[in-house]
Amino acid sequence: MADDRKYYLPEGLPTPRAQRNGLDREYWEAAKRHELVVQRCKGCGVFQWGPEPICHKCHSFDLGWQQVSGRGRLFSWVRTWNPVHPALRGACPYIVAVVTLPDADNIRMVGNLLGDPNQNPSFDAEVEAVFEDHGDVALVQWKLR
Repeated sequence: MADDRKYYLPEGLPTPRAQRNGLDREYWEAAKRHELVVQRCKGCGVFQWGPEPICHKCHSFDLGWQQVSGRGRLFSWVRTWNPVHPALRGACPYIVAVVTLPDADNIRMVGNLLGDPNQNPSFDAEVEAVFEDHGDVALVQWKLR
């Protein structure tokens, strides 16, 4: 990635939107504020990701959102050489990371790992969430700490 680029991801990609049923709306609203939130059951207290209408553990429908630190650990990663969208042709390679969030029951989130696309980060490396603004949407990315 060139340091003079405004965004890690190139322009021309479709931007994600909240689901029509509003289930993940709070996640996207928090990301615009540069806050990371995850779903948490109000009944049993378990965190979960991705957003669902029911708790994975106790099957309660009483779910809310809780802000978390945005600090995590690198669980896994892959260097992507094949673009999944035409706008990514010039962006390859890039690293897609799976991150665990220790302060949220070690749930796992997926995102891009910023920095040198040829780096070989160690598994369990510390990472933190960073936010990339795209108009009315902010994407959560990850960087090594």
